Amino acid sequence: MRLIDFELHNEEVARVWEAYDAGRPIRVPMTLGINPRLTMEVPEANPTGIQYLQYFNDTDKMLQRQLEHSEWVLFNIPQDFQMGLPKDGWDVNVDLANVYEAGWFGCEVRFYGFQVPDSIPLLKDDSKKCLLFDKGIPDPFESGLMKLNWEHYENFKKKQEQGYTWKGLPINNIAPSGVYTDGPMTVACNLRGAAEFCADLLEAPDYAHQLLDFITTATIERIKAYRQRLGQDLKPKGMGFADDSIQLLSTSIYKEMILPYHKRLINELSEGGPNSIHLCGDATRHFPLIAKELNVNGFDTGFPVDFTWLRKTLGPDTYILGGPSVPLLLKATPDEVRDETKRILASGIMEGGRFTLREGNNLAPGTPLENLWAMYDTVKKFGRYD
Repeated sequence: MRLIDFELHNEEVARVWEAYDAGRPIRVPMTLGINPRLTMEVPEANPTGIQYLQYFNDTDKMLQRQLEHSEWVLFNIPQDFQMGLPKDGWDVNVDLANVYEAGWFGCEVRFYGFQVPDSIPLLKDDSKKCLLFDKGIPDPFESGLMKLNWEHYENFKKKQEQGYTWKGLPINNIAPSGVYTDGPMTVACNLRGAAEFCADLLEAPDYAHQLLDFITTATIERIKAYRQRLGQDLKPKGMGFADDSIQLLSTSIYKEMILPYHKRLINELSEGGPNSIHLCGDATRHFPLIAKELNVNGFDTGFPVDFTWLRKTLGPDTYILGGPSVPLLLKATPDEVRDETKRILASGIMEGGRFTLREGNNLAPGTPLENLWAMYDTVKKFGRYD
């Protein structure tokens, strides 16, 4: 651990983001993709050893685990985020990981101790592949995991109303799952199996379209219903979404089979953009088409990424997030992390001032703190625009 002057750190963070948002950045900001998985096996952050099965199903344990995790992160993880105890209180969310959509449609969710849960494909057997069409679109609030989602949300709200505090600070913002989507193809792979659905795209395109249409329609209905219940703008200017599984496709197949459903999401759930997208893995070959067809000007990338090519191809006005790979941050020495961070910053990605450094993608449990400090120290020195 380092001794950190949180007041000075937070003042610098405020300056960095104020300048970035104004289009006059002073240096590249750094953020990290972190969730409670990171600290599940850190005794200081999970002293009672809560595992994912308990975390998922017990509101009190989910709240405890999130708050213990958040406190540990705020006192230990360097990034351009306010550190130390939060001034306004704690932000919490109903965390159903990346199984929330598959679980909503009816997939079985399996738990593996401290590891994130996974879903079992519901439609893998060809004799069951039309099962969902007969059942119809699931209820946004009562079906599958979404029933649990709203039970947790209401329990969180009750605790907030009752004046619950952690370290003397109240619960501030609360968010349910389901107001976002991991994307129609990714959900299709969850429901059918990745290999099976990729085969469907080639061998049974009519069925693939039927499944994608069903998923997209259901997703739009769910998000609209959630926005209405939460008092959110029903059709904001732009939106963000993901679809990591498109990394499995050629750009021609993506354009023919998946892009129309991405367009539907944007047309139904926003005024058209500019929009943003999160895409893990090797998906950058699709970025030029996505930028053009979906009015996307923000890409949250995974790994591998050719940052020189990406900036030249997308131009200086596109927001790009990315950085050293997760395996490198987990296994490399601090010197190797510094060298990789410097290489990325020198790649041309800083042109235009719309680059945010982060890991690619989602920080792995066991990542040494000294490697995160090496990354942060390097961006503070070599990521400056002046």
